[in-house]
Amino acid sequence: MVPDPDIELTPKAQRILEFASKLFYEQGIHAVGVDTIAHDAGVTKKTLYERFGSKDGLVTTYLRDRDRRWRIRRDAAVESAGPGCAERLRAAFDASATWSDTDGGKGCGSINAHAEFSDETHPVAVLIAEQKRETLDFFRRILAVGGVTDESVVEAVMALHEGALVAHGIGIGSDPWGSARDAALRLAGVG
Repeated sequence: MVPDPDIELTPKAQRILEFASKLFYEQGIHAVGVDTIAHDAGVTKKTLYERFGSKDGLVTTYLRDRDRRWRIRRDAAVESAGPGCAERLRAAFDASATWSDTDGGKGCGSINAHAEFSDETHPVAVLIAEQKRETLDFFRRILAVGGVTDESVVEAVMALHEGALVAHGIGIGSDPWGSARDAALRLAGVG
């Protein structure tokens, strides 16, 4: 069972999610057992299973919650940037850089989770693919504002974004976000 993403979490479920999110992101999903999560959250395993159905239910809730929080921040930055493609693209990369500094020091939570789920039909892998398709659609919408409809450019801009996310997470390069942002602007012909 995977919890309905539109249902508001009870206070205990929220506490479980907070502890699980920290542990999953810092240590990896398979490295953290439900016993540890329940203990750290101060609940029983029975309560954890009642709230989330299974560990997979908790994992998908963790990934949805992290993605929701990220999209709110990203979308607010882009909306406040102005109407132009260059401003929006710059804001998207800069929002990602800020998120990486404050909430993503170990790279993308979804990519990290994907490395642990090799079965592409598993609900966690399916959710991650949906999230990355949304990111591709997000860049497609921004680039369309500038008249860029070439799908290879859209995919390359996303690849620059995802590459900066990985490079920042492992500490490679002096400014992976700035380099990726500037390359994306040049590639789109708007910077």
